[in-house]
Amino acid sequence: MAEPEPLVRKLSHPAFAAQRDRFIALLIFVGCLGYLYLFRRFTSIEPDEGIVLQAATRVLAGQVAYRDFFSFYTPGSFYLIAGFFRLFGNSFLVARTSLVVSGAICSLMTYALARRVCSRGISAFAAVLATAVGAAFRFEVLHNWYSTAFACFTVYSAVRYVERQNHSWAFATGSFAAVTFLFEQSKGGGLALGLLVGFLLLRKSLRHLPVGTFAAGLIWPFLITFGFFAIQHASAQMISSWLWPLNHYTRANHVPYGWQNWSDEKRAIIFASGPIAARVAKTIAVSPGFVVPVLPLIAVALLAFLGWKLRTQSTDQRETRYYVIVCAALAGLLLSIVIVRSDILHFLYLAPLWYVVLAWILGAEVRNRLLLRIRPALILYVAASFGMLGFAMLLATTGAHTRLETRRGIVSTSDKDTVIPYLQEHSTSGDAILVYPYLPLYNYLSATRSPSELDFSQPGMNTDAQADEIVNALRSRELHAVLFEPAFAEKIGEAWPETPISAIVKDRVADYIVRSFQICKVLRSPDGGQFEYMVRKGTACQ
Repeated sequence: MAEPEPLVRKLSHPAFAAQRDRFIALLIFVGCLGYLYLFRRFTSIEPDEGIVLQAATRVLAGQVAYRDFFSFYTPGSFYLIAGFFRLFGNSFLVARTSLVVSGAICSLMTYALARRVCSRGISAFAAVLATAVGAAFRFEVLHNWYSTAFACFTVYSAVRYVERQNHSWAFATGSFAAVTFLFEQSKGGGLALGLLVGFLLLRKSLRHLPVGTFAAGLIWPFLITFGFFAIQHASAQMISSWLWPLNHYTRANHVPYGWQNWSDEKRAIIFASGPIAARVAKTIAVSPGFVVPVLPLIAVALLAFLGWKLRTQSTDQRETRYYVIVCAALAGLLLSIVIVRSDILHFLYLAPLWYVVLAWILGAEVRNRLLLRIRPALILYVAASFGMLGFAMLLATTGAHTRLETRRGIVSTSDKDTVIPYLQEHSTSGDAILVYPYLPLYNYLSATRSPSELDFSQPGMNTDAQADEIVNALRSRELHAVLFEPAFAEKIGEAWPETPISAIVKDRVADYIVRSFQICKVLRSPDGGQFEYMVRKGTACQ
């Protein structure tokens, strides 16, 4: 009779270690689901969130993107959320629940990628950060989070390819990169370019260069997409809309690298108010905003070093291939941010992947003595600073006790909102109400719609022709009312500093609203913003 295998040997067996990794990954996924579940109902009434929600509502009503309404986003997020609405009902909670799942998946991918070269503890730490100071940082239904999830799948597939060199993983890599593009064109394009560079750098250490298989994976999602929109007679408009940001969005949204989006008042509150101890604590709490944009630069530097090493030395180490392909992917993603908008928000949208680099710094095997010595201090700093920032996000959510009943379900806000109750009292579902310059979330929560093909418009970004289209819609008798934010121009300086002054001074839509409409009620959003509910002059306020 064979003797039982010693416990120590059994615990160290690769199969048992893999099983334990899967169990930890499952715990991370479930834990992140539970954490993000706390954020589902909270909203700060951010302008951007309603863009995808309104577009999905249009799709649900039978409209076709680009043909029936304007958007410069690729269509993935619209049709994904519309599908969820079709299955579970058109509500804010349904959309937010999809975000819960997406965020948990991203943290799972962070763990899976970091675990290749880091301990379980450090990998799990990075995965938790991807939720607490990633998805939870701006927990809003945006195309950015869904595209990040597919970007994570893309990088993971690429890593699996260089490990196994199985062409099915190369095909999966190309497929996920294409889907990433179909959710956000800049991210998908940058990712595909970066991975192609990575494969070329590894051409000597790979048995097969997977360019053909990778390209095949890239092509099929586009064939389906173009086929669908061609049938709907919208393929030309689709291509034009995808290219639209190159001449419009990027110009207005150009900011310095790592831009924090702080107003002078907010900067003074953080760094120049209160006791010294409080200022130090606040500085530590916001410091991750300065650390995160450095992480992709480290990946680029490491890629350059490894690229040089591959050219000058013969190496076929598994870890080298891993670092090269991940760094190449991250370099491509960094390029997509720099081209579009390099503010802190766009860096944090990709936090699940940047935190893989953070895990390397904190726990990967290195020979640098200095790094080994300071690692305990670095881990303590990251735990303290990122933990403080994450706790602030959690506190803002759990401390929001203002209950707001909307036509899309019950939400919670940090302060009282008088806009939604007034809109719902003075309108019916489906009424045409222009929210200008843009906050389509008010349209969505009140179940109203924009009178034009645009759900949002921003001075200095949208074209004169689009402004004229909105003005023509304002002349229509179909219009029910206007919700106007006169102080929006004050936000432009801090959020879109490259906006031409002429676009603010000569805002033809705002000028037309002021000339042709009268104020019925001044309303207040949770962040203190003032909105004017207006009807056409000569029309009685209801």
